[in-house]
Amino acid sequence: MSSTVLVTIGADPPKRLDKALARDVPEAANLSRSRLARLIADGAVSRAGDVMDDPRAKVGEGDVLEIAVPEAVESHIGPEDIPLDIVYEDDDLVVVNKPAGMVVHPAPGTPSGTLVNALLGHCGDDLSGVGGAKRPGIVHRIDKDTSGLLVVAKSDAAHHGLAAQFEKHSVERHYKALVYGVPDKADPRLKGIKGVSFEQGGIVKITTQLARHKHDRQKQAVVWGSGRHAVTRARAEETFGAPPSLALMDCWLETGRTHQIRVHMAHIGHGLVGDPTYGGRRKPSEAALGAAGAAAIRAFDRQALHAATLGFTHPVSEEPMRFEARLPEDMAALVETLRTRA
Repeated sequence: MSSTVLVTIGADPPKRLDKALARDVPEAANLSRSRLARLIADGAVSRAGDVMDDPRAKVGEGDVLEIAVPEAVESHIGPEDIPLDIVYEDDDLVVVNKPAGMVVHPAPGTPSGTLVNALLGHCGDDLSGVGGAKRPGIVHRIDKDTSGLLVVAKSDAAHHGLAAQFEKHSVERHYKALVYGVPDKADPRLKGIKGVSFEQGGIVKITTQLARHKHDRQKQAVVWGSGRHAVTRARAEETFGAPPSLALMDCWLETGRTHQIRVHMAHIGHGLVGDPTYGGRRKPSEAALGAAGAAAIRAFDRQALHAATLGFTHPVSEEPMRFEARLPEDMAALVETLRTRA
């Protein structure tokens, strides 16, 4: 069973169907750009009975388009009694501090033990169905071995409102990352890397496009002339070693692409400690870090990345919301070991 949304294209419409729909769809329909894109691809959009499944199709002023919006499919995923670190919760959303090692939603190889299973156990049926059967309530993700803050939608209105903010890149997201080396504006090597620029306050800005790696579909890669626009800013908060050979970075996202911080820091030659995919095989220097510091780096078995700050406008009350999560125990212990040497 589906509901029908009628969209009348207004004056001076964009040339493309997807952009015209995004501009003119009634606000009450709560259909985000990404949701509209999926509906177009699924053949749910039609004009005078003719299906329009090409997002580049031309539309004209006065065209009446029908969107068949399917009802949310009941999830087959079972609730599980998994402890959650709930930072905030109300009738529309919940903010969770996810531990490292937890997958966000079920996928091949991880059918259970995920954040979604835990949320179903905690919230019952009070999760938005907009994300589909396998991803109820999920608006954004962080990697399995990245810890930190996520916001999850409990109502469809919250889901659409949050998704719109992520699409507009208006959500504040800061991550703490421990990286090899110390990015420095004075480093001539760094100045010569394409996509790198500098801003006041010791900020390095990385602007590239990202796409799936040609030979490894599980990885992302920096590309030029194709892919998705990606911007990361980063600033060293603390350095470790004598001479400095590691840095605790504050990284914040203008866009939010898969593996973005990990790929961008590797692109500029400062891969994340513990990152098996992008960090490179680096041998920590005992001379710089001390025996205990070097051993702690070698023993750290995940990417040293933590989603520390999350800020957004509440999609229903419109109040500003901002949350912070301290470093998890493993990263905090690693940093403290490195400080002891310093």
